[in-house]
Amino acid sequence: MMDHIRKKDDISVNEFIEGIVKGNRVILAQAITLVESNAKRHFEKAQQMIEALLQKQGSAIRIGITGVPGAGKSTFIDSFGTYLCNSGYRVAVLAVDPSSKISKGSIMGDKTRMERLSKNPHAFIRPSPSGGNLGGVSRKTRETIVLCEAAGYDVILVETMGVGQGEFVVRDMVDFFLLLVLTGAGDELQTMKKGIMELPDLVVVNKADGDNVVNANKAMREYNTILHFLKPYTEGWTTRAVTASALKETGIKDIWQLIQQFDHDTKKSNFFFERRSEQQRNWFHELVKQELYRQFYHHPKVNQHVSYFENAVMKGEKSVAASAFDLLDLFINNKS
Repeated sequence: MMDHIRKKDDISVNEFIEGIVKGNRVILAQAITLVESNAKRHFEKAQQMIEALLQKQGSAIRIGITGVPGAGKSTFIDSFGTYLCNSGYRVAVLAVDPSSKISKGSIMGDKTRMERLSKNPHAFIRPSPSGGNLGGVSRKTRETIVLCEAAGYDVILVETMGVGQGEFVVRDMVDFFLLLVLTGAGDELQTMKKGIMELPDLVVVNKADGDNVVNANKAMREYNTILHFLKPYTEGWTTRAVTASALKETGIKDIWQLIQQFDHDTKKSNFFFERRSEQQRNWFHELVKQELYRQFYHHPKVNQHVSYFENAVMKGEKSVAASAFDLLDLFINNKS
């Protein structure tokens, strides 16, 4: 095993690949740190590693997990992930949180609430790769998924930090999307963005235990009524609502069986593989747009003149369209 104190700059691409394929957790963590880096030399090294490991991915299923505030995501992931590990699977938990530049993702704090899973040798928990930049988080999380799959993890859980824009990003990088909710469906829906209910493949009414069981079952029926009138996000799959208690660990096995059924059905219809291909294509175009955006606003001529055009538009001296195209013209033709 390689010396764990070696820095990522001292490890070659081939050593990274060999260590990851062998399931070396230290090397995997260092490889993810390499992917997270914004340094050009690290980016180029990481891409060589990613391209080689694309051919070594297994048959892992990628599951996105989101939920309204207070839904108990950490407890659910701890129970669900532990159940999977005890069933013989290797589980990686990743986070997407573009909102916090300070905490770098609340999953760092959540690790203390995922007590069993964080200590399980068959689990790997990694906080959000960066804060404040949804595009950067998206790329780095996608590449981290590739690394974890190449390292032999069977189930990749991608957690989002709330109900918002991040959900749409995660939906486009996972196979199965799970929405965790509480009782009081009508009240909760008022706080949700309209499109969120169209994204999940399964809605789980959590905390269905004790005196809350009756309310949880009522909420489940309400959600199933709502879902009946919405077009399922996944072709050939009927999105439904179920109840569970992450605290009491009830319903966890049933949820996994539904996910396995989803995996079987979508692979049989080939939709699983078609979606993966479509996600790769979307990712490609998204990266092109991000890089064009970055190059545009870092261009010296654009940087020099952007304030002039902004002020002209704000004062009504120039039209928005004309100003935008003039600025683009500076970028494309490098005019003075």
